[in-house]
Amino acid sequence: MNATILWIIAAILVIVGIVQLFQGQIILGVVLIVAGCLVGPGGYSIFRSRSA
Repeated sequence: MNATILWIIAAILVIVGIVQLFQGQIILGVVLIVAGCLVGPGGYSIFRSRSA
């Protein structure tokens, strides 16, 4: 269930970032897209625990 919530948050961030790009706010759009990639459970996630 936790992974599903992260996917939904990541998708919302990326969609809002793309909308911001189309509205001309380049920096905010890029920041939101990068944040969506970091929050999502796929790939690199800031919420993933690191094992030693």
